Amino acid sequence: MLKVRITDTTLRDGQQSLLATRMRTEDMLPLCAELNRAGFFSLEVWGGATFDSCLRFLNEDPWERLRSLRKALPDTKLQMLLRGQNILGYKHYADDVVREFVRLAIKNGIDIIRVFDALNDTRNMETAIKAIKEFGGHAQGTVVYTISPLHSADKFVETARTLVGMGVDSLCLKDMAGLISPTVAYDLVKRFKKEFNMHVALHSHYTSGMASMAYLKAVEAGVDSIDTALSPLALGSSQPCTETMVAALQGTEYDTGLDIALLSSISERLKKFKDAYPEAKIATFSVDTNVLTYQIPGGMISNFISQLGDQIDKLPQVLEEVPRVRADLGFPPLVTPTSQIVGSQSVLNVVGGGRYKMVSNEVKNYLAGQYGRPPGKIDEAFRKILIGDMPVIDHRPADSLAPELPAAKK
Repeated sequence: MLKVRITDTTLRDGQQSLLATRMRTEDMLPLCAELNRAGFFSLEVWGGATFDSCLRFLNEDPWERLRSLRKALPDTKLQMLLRGQNILGYKHYADDVVREFVRLAIKNGIDIIRVFDALNDTRNMETAIKAIKEFGGHAQGTVVYTISPLHSADKFVETARTLVGMGVDSLCLKDMAGLISPTVAYDLVKRFKKEFNMHVALHSHYTSGMASMAYLKAVEAGVDSIDTALSPLALGSSQPCTETMVAALQGTEYDTGLDIALLSSISERLKKFKDAYPEAKIATFSVDTNVLTYQIPGGMISNFISQLGDQIDKLPQVLEEVPRVRADLGFPPLVTPTSQIVGSQSVLNVVGGGRYKMVSNEVKNYLAGQYGRPPGKIDEAFRKILIGDMPVIDHRPADSLAPELPAAKK
């Protein structure tokens, strides 16, 4: 069957990318009746930064949001993004917390959980994947795509093979920076489909301007589903446009079967909500080819602007420093939390009086193995200068963590 399915990300990654994750539940619910009729493979509605944003900025209960969306979308699979052992945070949590979070996510309405680890360290996905399977969810194992001297097609296939061995139900190739070229997308999807007898999804961002072309080549290679966002929250640092991709495939053997008139109706309604958000006025809807030079996700650049403040003239130096810091740290993919770790240290190196004159605690913990195994070897002399005699671990970081739920329940 060649029909391509669509995972629409409007209510999660679309609004996270272009509205700084500020979209309120009350603006989501009026869209749900039509979204539920649309016939998507799934709707990504939860996870990522939405949990933090609900609590920190919106004064909302993220669990109540999930329950409300589940009730309003009874016929559509709901999907979330989970940061492996980090859950939805920026540090590792104990196994009992991961298991309980997964159990409650599924109980409250999530069907598909896309699990990733910033370092592609599959040990950090083990507990989450086991829990998803145990509690009846669909475990989508994720291979984070990046470009470096250490990352190759063979390496990505090896990571996917490990995930398949762990029992995932499907695979996702996650290109968080919008770096994947059409040719690479075709080749990787072709290999995934040839070697693994399961659903393969492709997730990308429009940042560099290549994502729609990459999607079309991936479709030719046999990809099962692609991630898109409705037009008011598409393009720029978000995903390719849902309506555009549906139209591009219409009348071909890959036809999605979705009704563009219905999608346009939802988009018109969404546009009225979107324009009321001040974040929409400063969002990046255009192509940013800096990502091709510095391999920096669009969100990192906006963070740099915020961190630099009145030293904004040093932004070019920070952008040039990012690849150097990334190399020093063994070429981690730049996705939460490693994007924050690399980004913050790059700023410190530029404004802090010299390279590594000031070192963040997160970099020290990273060098001590507390986030997992870096893709590349860390120079031992460099490590010693930055962390001194701090113990370095090579085992799964969560193995060092005692159960946390008993104390939390007191």
